[in-house]
Amino acid sequence: MLPFDTIEEAATFLGRNLTVAETLWFNYSAKKSDYFLFCHNILFLFLIFTLVPLPLVFVEMMRSLGFEKYKIQPKVSLSLSEMFKCYKDVMQMFILVVGPLQLVSYPSVKMIGVRTGLPLPSVWEILAQLAVYFLIEDYTNYWIHRFLHGKWGYEKIHKVHHEYAAPIGFAAPYAHWAEVLILGIPSFLGPAIVPGHMITFWLWIALRQIEAIETHSGYDFPWTPTKYIPFYGGADYHDYHHYVGEQSQSNFASVFTYCDYIYGTDKGYRYHKKVLKNLREKSRTDGAQNGGSYYVPTQDLKSE
Repeated sequence: MLPFDTIEEAATFLGRNLTVAETLWFNYSAKKSDYFLFCHNILFLFLIFTLVPLPLVFVEMMRSLGFEKYKIQPKVSLSLSEMFKCYKDVMQMFILVVGPLQLVSYPSVKMIGVRTGLPLPSVWEILAQLAVYFLIEDYTNYWIHRFLHGKWGYEKIHKVHHEYAAPIGFAAPYAHWAEVLILGIPSFLGPAIVPGHMITFWLWIALRQIEAIETHSGYDFPWTPTKYIPFYGGADYHDYHHYVGEQSQSNFASVFTYCDYIYGTDKGYRYHKKVLKNLREKSRTDGAQNGGSYYVPTQDLKSE
């Protein structure tokens, strides 16, 4: 809740007129409690988990319209009922774990200094903080993910997430309840180390989940804007991790590729891509000689 009754009082406090964005924020948040504003995350997460994967459901159902060539594991196809079951399982976890976790975690968010007042952060400040959040989350998530691929961590917790060897968008948050809690730590560390505005916090939670849905999409679209982000992993990168499954010791990072490269846990993936490239080059040569074409799906290759 803002400590001002009018926009004029806020302008006097700032020593300048409010920007358009600050005026909108004042009109929306002035009489709302900080706790209520924080709880917007519950609505945002529900909408993201429900709506963002829907275009991928359409793509999966309409693969014959030309989307087949972008499918990373083209031999795997899920029915609408199977995808809806995944969504129902995610919503059950959302109601029982994610939502309540958001409700009770406000004191920690308040403690680290996430603010709701004026002035609003600049666009550059928001972008810089989001970049820090992604880097911190990616690094800490990498090590937790490696732990979860140990014998105990995988058998007791992480194997639930790997039930989808060919991931789909709805399966991004599909996990054991303990994994949901554990992986909340990396997401919280960035804002704890570099606290910002509630708007930045909202954006962080939303963008991280949208990114997870994209990397679990099962499709490698050439027009995806994230392909222009340096060291970004993407759907093809994470799909390999799911494809190898329990024995996977490759591609642990959640967002970027630098941790896997530095610590040598992308060797299987790079070997896989090298073999796939060689086979495709050979198939093109053979196809040209035979007057035809040949496609080697990713699923037909598996490296140790």
